Amino acid sequence: MRTVLVLMDTLRREALSCYNSDTKVKTPHIDSFAKESTVFNQHWVGSTPCMPARRDILTGRLNFLERSWGPIEPFDITLPQLLKENDIYTHITTDHCHYLRTGGEGYLQQFNTWDYHRGQEGDPWISRIDEPDNMPESFYGRIRKQYQWNRKMWPNEEDMPSPKTFSSACDWLDGNKGKDNFFLMVEAFDPHEPFDVPDKYMDMYGGNTGLDRDYYETPQYKRVSEVDVTDEAVDYLNRRYSALVTMTDHWFGKLINKLKELNMYEDTVVIMTTDHGYFLGERDYLGKNYMHLYNELAHLPLIIKFPHGERAGEQVNQITQNIDVMPTVLDFNGIKIPDTVQGVSLRPLAYDSNAKTKEYALFGYHGMAVNITDGKCTYFRSPIKENKPCYEYTAFPTTIRRIMGVECPEKIEMGRYFKRTQYPLFRIPIDKPGIIDQSEEPLKEVSHTRLFNIVEDYKQTNDLSGTELEEKYKEMLLHALDEYDAPEEQKVRLGLVK
Repeated sequence: MRTVLVLMDTLRREALSCYNSDTKVKTPHIDSFAKESTVFNQHWVGSTPCMPARRDILTGRLNFLERSWGPIEPFDITLPQLLKENDIYTHITTDHCHYLRTGGEGYLQQFNTWDYHRGQEGDPWISRIDEPDNMPESFYGRIRKQYQWNRKMWPNEEDMPSPKTFSSACDWLDGNKGKDNFFLMVEAFDPHEPFDVPDKYMDMYGGNTGLDRDYYETPQYKRVSEVDVTDEAVDYLNRRYSALVTMTDHWFGKLINKLKELNMYEDTVVIMTTDHGYFLGERDYLGKNYMHLYNELAHLPLIIKFPHGERAGEQVNQITQNIDVMPTVLDFNGIKIPDTVQGVSLRPLAYDSNAKTKEYALFGYHGMAVNITDGKCTYFRSPIKENKPCYEYTAFPTTIRRIMGVECPEKIEMGRYFKRTQYPLFRIPIDKPGIIDQSEEPLKEVSHTRLFNIVEDYKQTNDLSGTELEEKYKEMLLHALDEYDAPEEQKVRLGLVK
């Protein structure tokens, strides 16, 4: 069995015509792929943002209930590890810069081989002491000197990191033409910010007009009303994002065409999805991480081409999440799914439109609200004011760009806290969620519980929390926390028990 997993970071569901017929974003290759594949309508985020989502994918378990952004743990049972043990060759090609940063340890090393394309975001790649000469005199949002040095290394579109990622995947397929029993993960950082895109794609969306400053590619993760950003600048940012989605779609098309050219498409499972969504001005928000997980962030695209085109052109309405990727790939390869896996295999859906998946999706950021949906309502359960007790459990105390617990070493405990492993863990008390780095009030935007009927109110404007309906979802959440092995203090932190 051959499997290709394509992960595009920050791909908004509403940008794709297979989900939104009114979209103005041009994605002809994803559109064609969707017609040859099965489109999943109830696909939801799990742990977020970037690295927590990847641990979900590789382990088939929710990361966010136990810890925030961090590495593969020594007791994790991973998809590449099991595939290798069963003589399935594994390879990843990526330009996702967080794998090579503090807090991203151990992911690439799960694969037989890996290929990394440098330069995205703040990747410490080009080493220059001097100030880059391409710094804009005026700009909105944020700008990184390191990125300005890095971008000098791609004079042409094909030199940019995400195009190189897709090209590398095509080269890998050329080198392994006709081979079977492999898992190829193709992971593009685009369309994640910075929304750096050649002018020819911007020309499809009105060009570079309408911006009264030199540069706007990376927004601050704050409310629009709290930063110096005009309506015209927000519109410009949206156009840059759309242009970058179109560029990413172009290179995705090259990958699909390569599979077809090599006669490796028909009997290969191809999975295309993302890790989370993004705010581009909606609800007065820019970015991610600090607000409730509204549908703009949590309701995701998932498109699967089953091995011989089963159910091509059809839609699936069962609830799914990225923790389902691992058991699905194992199932297609005839490998036993470990008892530790919390996701479910989607393979039965290839042959039975009524196959069951799960009754709900549980999702969230570590240390913030905990959320649940049954496809009818979304319930965002906020923590109590003091947000305690709140702990991170880990054997490797790294998180995004730093070491955890250095401010409170005397409060760190160690023990065997999980049923699934005897590996000793650090239990580190947390005062501020690990993914909040641009706010001194990390819980400000998630301080109130919310409940929405997304069948009648998909835009989530009519809050039903405090009504009788909330009791139903409170009980569902309590059941889910038990089913997903949440540390007991989560219920206390969320005000669900005293």
